[in-house]
Amino acid sequence: MSFIIKNAKYVYTVNGEDSILEGANIVVRDGVIESINPDTLPQDIHDIYDGKDRLIMPGLINTHSHLAMTLLRGWAESVNLDGFLELVWAAEGAIMDKPTAALGTELGAAEALKGGTTTVLDMYLNPDATHAAAVKVGLRHVAGPIFFDFPGLDGLQWEERMEFGRKWPAILKEIGGPEIPTYFMPHSTYTDSPEHLREVAALAAELGARIHLHVSETLNENNMVAERYKKSPTEVCRDTGILDVPTVFGHGVHLSESDVAIAQSHKTAVAHCPSSNLKLGSGVADYLNYCERGLTVGLGTDGCSSSNDLDMWIVMRVAAHMISLKHSPADVRPSQIVRAATIDGAKAIGIDHLVGSLEVGKRADIIAIDLTALHLTPIHNVAALLVFAAGRSDVSDVWVDGNRVVDFRKPVKIDEQDLRKRVAERVKVLEELKVQPNAI
Repeated sequence: MSFIIKNAKYVYTVNGEDSILEGANIVVRDGVIESINPDTLPQDIHDIYDGKDRLIMPGLINTHSHLAMTLLRGWAESVNLDGFLELVWAAEGAIMDKPTAALGTELGAAEALKGGTTTVLDMYLNPDATHAAAVKVGLRHVAGPIFFDFPGLDGLQWEERMEFGRKWPAILKEIGGPEIPTYFMPHSTYTDSPEHLREVAALAAELGARIHLHVSETLNENNMVAERYKKSPTEVCRDTGILDVPTVFGHGVHLSESDVAIAQSHKTAVAHCPSSNLKLGSGVADYLNYCERGLTVGLGTDGCSSSNDLDMWIVMRVAAHMISLKHSPADVRPSQIVRAATIDGAKAIGIDHLVGSLEVGKRADIIAIDLTALHLTPIHNVAALLVFAAGRSDVSDVWVDGNRVVDFRKPVKIDEQDLRKRVAERVKVLEELKVQPNAI
């Protein structure tokens, strides 16, 4: 957990000044960034990483995903969200027991890490199993109990969900892994009644937990909630006490000006998932407006059955392009997009005191970008290079909490070939469910 990155071509700190250093050194001791460009390097640390031809930056932070759904990549194509849910929930019913959810999360965590994502806010069933799987791979994995009004695929009744929520802090401590906050994850205001949301909010306040849920992903969702309660999803969250604890809205595509004002007044964050929202035809959140109104906005991929991958580099690029489309190219600031994928994501989740930037005292969640590729040559603007040219294949090395989890594009803690075999064997059960023609 102690090492030195020596003579990096660039160090993109994402600090308050977005400082970019050249020919820089970083000293990490016991998983913590001890110094950046010290006058002399310590002699008692012998693990030296050669930073030649490398750009060093904070690990990317995915603020909304469903990692286990990597097993359903490509399962629901050419459909909107309603059609997607119909197909995916049927497939999940056939396959997603606890061991399979863990397997899918192991696959997703490995994919995320290889692509330079070091933290994921992950909403899925059986979080005890998924969290253990992600920690095994080396990811900073932020998970939490899921809440539905109905039993769901895990078969839990409401009282059992609440009891599991009470046990969750102890479960997290038992599993271990990189430090994360405690989260509760009611699915949405259309699958959780106001009465149940109040219970979740009260338990979160009692235990010091944070909340993550889907909010205003589609206009249909807004209309459904308005028909039931004469309120927007955001207003339901406000009136049930959800927003009285730190909360991250998943998607937040269709927030009204009133919704944005409510979210801002409660310091609620938004996980912006432009790639998934475009693919499902859900719309695209007005990222720039949300930022200008004072919301903290991170970026997310959503699950692999809607976005098809966990590529945060594509998400950055699409987010930037949508600003050009909704506003103008002059409104796109590449450095702002980099911040959305790093420090702003950390702020949204509540871990910016730990990670999200390369600063002394923070945990060493660090990635190295190989700058030798032709598509990264020449370099005139480092932030623009990251947003518009770099990709996950350019990530060579990854550290989480000071532990090297990807070593020159190879995961350190798992056998990729073995993982692929286990996944291929498990998904065979889905063959008989393939009734939809493949979209071409």
